Amino acid sequence: MKRIVLGIEYDGHGYSGWQWQTGRRTVQDAVEKALGRVAAAPVSVICAGRTDAGVHALEQVAHFDTPVERDRHSWLMGGNANLPDDVRILWVREALSDFHARYSAIARFYRYIILNRRVKSALLRKQVTWCYEPLDAEKMHHAAQALVGDHDFSSFRAQGCQSKSPRRLVHFIDVYRDGEKVIMDIAANAFVHHMVRNIAGVLLAIGKGRHPVNWTAQLLEAKDRRQGGITAPPDGLYLGGICYPEHYGLTPHPLFGKLPKDARRFD
Repeated sequence: MKRIVLGIEYDGHGYSGWQWQTGRRTVQDAVEKALGRVAAAPVSVICAGRTDAGVHALEQVAHFDTPVERDRHSWLMGGNANLPDDVRILWVREALSDFHARYSAIARFYRYIILNRRVKSALLRKQVTWCYEPLDAEKMHHAAQALVGDHDFSSFRAQGCQSKSPRRLVHFIDVYRDGEKVIMDIAANAFVHHMVRNIAGVLLAIGKGRHPVNWTAQLLEAKDRRQGGITAPPDGLYLGGICYPEHYGLTPHPLFGKLPKDARRFD
């Protein structure tokens, strides 16, 4: 058996998320069917982080085990030839036997994109979250810094979250303006369910001037989701990349250069 690891890009609009679900269109199902045609045998893939309905990926990472002999070019080109246009395999590697897309990860990076102008976009309507009210990106960035570090994120956790612990280690959050877009980049050891979208919802309210900058710190202290803001839409959310220990030989997104040397994850 060989363990193969993939980098996957997808537009989550039109999918019920990554994970396979009976009777629903999912990214996992599309990838497994495409690779199964290349292998001429069933293929089961495991991803680094399951994304919700409507959420996109700049670089999801997944692995699968197979006894089938195919070179990297065949997995890449054959897989893409059998995938729908909104999913693409970006790269293929043969992994070390102990590599695991989820459990070997030491950090995950998400990007949330807000189109901040008075008119919705005809071209990006499902790729960004639209906000017509002017946003103060500097205040949003300042407010977000209270979330950096090891915290209990109960106030930013979906009520149905199945994680054993609400504690997560956030390595950095940057909020900045790029023309008509306000972008939030966040990296952490892991995320509780809806954590990024709930953070984005809080920062949007602060950026609109509806809450003070210290509201994020107050919510952290409260440890109560009922006091938090709205859950921002999935349209603007992207899984940006996954960081692994260097010995696996997987090149991380450049933003992971900002991770502290002692970056770690919670079990």
